[in-house]
Amino acid sequence: MKKQADIHTVAVHGGTRKDDTFGAVNQPIYMTSNYRIPTDGTPVDWSGTESNIYARNRNINQMVLQDKLCALTGAEDCAVFASGVAALAGVFIPFLNSGDHAVVSEVCYSATNLLFRKYLPEKYNIEVTFVDTTDTEAVRAAMRPNTRLVHVETPGNPTTGISDIEAISKIAHASNALLSVDATFAGPVSLFPLKLGADLEIHSMTKYINGHGDSLGGCILGKKELLAQVKEIAMVNFGGILSPFNAWLVARGLVTLPLRMKQHSEVALEVAKFLANCPAVRFIWYPGLASHPQHERAKALLHGGYSGMIAFDIKGTEKQHQQFLDALTLITHAVSLGDVESLIVYYDKNSDKLPHYPEIFREGFFRFSVGLEAAEDLIADIEAALKTCGLL
Repeated sequence: MKKQADIHTVAVHGGTRKDDTFGAVNQPIYMTSNYRIPTDGTPVDWSGTESNIYARNRNINQMVLQDKLCALTGAEDCAVFASGVAALAGVFIPFLNSGDHAVVSEVCYSATNLLFRKYLPEKYNIEVTFVDTTDTEAVRAAMRPNTRLVHVETPGNPTTGISDIEAISKIAHASNALLSVDATFAGPVSLFPLKLGADLEIHSMTKYINGHGDSLGGCILGKKELLAQVKEIAMVNFGGILSPFNAWLVARGLVTLPLRMKQHSEVALEVAKFLANCPAVRFIWYPGLASHPQHERAKALLHGGYSGMIAFDIKGTEKQHQQFLDALTLITHAVSLGDVESLIVYYDKNSDKLPHYPEIFREGFFRFSVGLEAAEDLIADIEAALKTCGLL
């Protein structure tokens, strides 16, 4: 049996296709909305996703990216979308019907929160129970006879809480429910939800997969039978397709993902250690620290590092928090994450999301996406900013 290639090799070569037209080494961008329809009597499925008819159904760059993601994660099939939110909707809409019940991570991305707290219940009569999914027994207690989906976000955005995917998958499947896992914070080379029993794995490819802050995208990974429904409903008929150019950008970024995740994780761990010992810091959650409430679980689930996401807060007033942000020169105040450069965003104590987070977060905190810079330079930037606002 042929040896399974290393993940670095798979990231470079997995899913690639030869350009037989001109022999290009790198995948060309196929900027076309239409493809020639066979005239030899071959049956044509106008809305199908298994042949090239119309770019909303399928395009070459989308196919290459989907194949690369499958090679990297071991998924049977993949669907890519115009954004991470489109991918989330691509799970919720096909698999939930009026009268169904869903169990959802209390700590989750803001769009997920809004979909499940407002739009899905109000518009589609879907019942929702939010729970702390890091507490496996809370998930078990929330299950109902009409539960059709358990949606877990791990590591949780923005707190970095870690849920036991394998245990939750057994709970979901015992009730004939699907388990979907948004693993954006970990990336597809650090956490493998499908191998732990999840039915569907979701990523905002805007973040670590693309990694360069220049493209939006989302993906859903899983078994072919489930992805067939996703593609028919969410891709073809809801039209959330990823453009050829953005698919090409994301596929380009994907090649260096294992290398980048290693650097993100190593730098984040050093920065987290500094913050944990800094007298100006009120608290820090980073899965790589022994002080993290699910550190042992993170050690078992995360591979090759703990990703680059840190949640922390500093002491002092709201004004000092703002002064700290304003004084940072290397770290950028911006809402996204997973980029090559370090990004930070502040949730102040008036944020409507804070009541849904663990108590220590409710006074406000920073979500810090550690980039690829040298740890000592990021630490120096933080130290200088803390001195500027009078906390050091």
